[in-house]
Amino acid sequence: MRKNGVLLHITSLPSKYGIGTLGQEAFNFIDFLKRSHQQLWQVLPLGPTSYGDSPYQSYSTFAGNPYLIDLDLLEKDGLLKPEEFKDLQWYEEEDCVDFGLMYNQRYKVLDKAVERFLANPPEDYAQFLEDEKDWIDDYALFMSLKDKHEGKPWLEWDPKYRKYDATKAEAWKEEFKDRMDYYKVLQYLFYKQWRAVRKYASENGVQIIGDLPIYVAQDSVDAWSNPELFIFDEDGKPSLVAGCPPDGFSADGQLWGNPIYDWKYHKKTGYDWWIRRIAHTTEVYDILRIDHFRGFDSFYAIPAGATTAKKGEWLEGPGMDLFNAVEKKLGKKTIIAEDLGYLTPSVKKLLADTGYPGMKVLEFAFDSRDGSGAEYLPYNYPKNSVAYAGTHDNDTIRGWFENISPEDKKYACDYMDAYNPDEYNWEMMRTVIASPADTTLVQAQDLLNLDSSSRMNTPGRLGGNWTWRLKQGQLDDNIEGTLRWVTDLYGRGPVVKKPEKGTEDKELVEEVMTAAD
Repeated sequence: MRKNGVLLHITSLPSKYGIGTLGQEAFNFIDFLKRSHQQLWQVLPLGPTSYGDSPYQSYSTFAGNPYLIDLDLLEKDGLLKPEEFKDLQWYEEEDCVDFGLMYNQRYKVLDKAVERFLANPPEDYAQFLEDEKDWIDDYALFMSLKDKHEGKPWLEWDPKYRKYDATKAEAWKEEFKDRMDYYKVLQYLFYKQWRAVRKYASENGVQIIGDLPIYVAQDSVDAWSNPELFIFDEDGKPSLVAGCPPDGFSADGQLWGNPIYDWKYHKKTGYDWWIRRIAHTTEVYDILRIDHFRGFDSFYAIPAGATTAKKGEWLEGPGMDLFNAVEKKLGKKTIIAEDLGYLTPSVKKLLADTGYPGMKVLEFAFDSRDGSGAEYLPYNYPKNSVAYAGTHDNDTIRGWFENISPEDKKYACDYMDAYNPDEYNWEMMRTVIASPADTTLVQAQDLLNLDSSSRMNTPGRLGGNWTWRLKQGQLDDNIEGTLRWVTDLYGRGPVVKKPEKGTEDKELVEEVMTAAD
């Protein structure tokens, strides 16, 4: 079934309180998606963000981001008073998240909500802790120890706490019980609100696509409490770190700095940690997009301490062995493989063997710097693929047209029959939506025809990423109508069954017939 959807991270929703949340604006966006006949909403990873504010560098692969907890809903639940948050200054620019302000101000407000929560916990709180016991205790302990060490990375902690030990951890949990309770409550509140959003989306025919980063952050509970999962030296420091080699877009490559997995160890455990990780995330989302899929075939490893990604080497990944183990344990899951980047025949074979749809990015088709244009031309898209004009890691359509070479621009315009600069965004999205790919996605910034200043992420750039968000009312009736029209034109609207003859519920008949028209 052909589907289209919109890529918009939760943090990018409008909000009076500086950052998009799981409150009313999330429900309003689902309403927008339904009215414009969209069946998919793609979000970025939902974990608590660390230094740099990237959702791909989280303190935990299982926890949710407390910034996304909606304050109005906490007031509704009796956990906050209006004067405790409504009169505070939450931003200077409406369309930009100030993460520094979030860090310094948000938790002070959440402190008050948690205090009231713990004075009278709801009946289902104990069950939540039991259901999430596989990860929540270690996460709460890790965050409590970070607080004790003024937010420093765990490699800089007091040696007493630096090396995780299960026996010692039990004593630590008693020592830091009060602070751990705080972080556990935040997770309860996050997941309560998230599940309400998921339920509403499902009721309105919208599936949520979520991201699973291949790597975890070095400064994470995953790396601290499970060092055996990674290639660390005796001091718990990484010997190798992740990244990407130089290419047409970056002469130095990309130095991500994430720790590298010890795949031999994972194989010995039957990939237990990976199975638990994928089981969790497929419960959180309807559809899972696995980031940097090619890293499961072979991955680029850079010596720790390197200042660029130039001097790395390709090492063998787990391949189908991992995905066979996952499917044997969990059954078939709906998964998208982010297979962009340097693709060897073995990477393509791995994608084919899994049966997962890969990704196609139309901007790559016309960019001579990439060198793989033909593969990204729409007439070459297989049905079993997911197509974009650009993703959160690419420029906006308007920004892309403003920055490519004149030759590439002419090729793109000729191919898409696009000669009005004010409509480049719609012509490019229309070209993607018209393609053979079963699934297509457009970015919210491109619906608004925004320039490069609204780009979500520029890989390799320090600072200034992940901050863009919608202003109230930007997704207006005109955008909604145009998106609905182009979606229906190319057979991606929801299929509405007309009522059978003899239906007696006239209101239902009228509702269904209106939707069908």
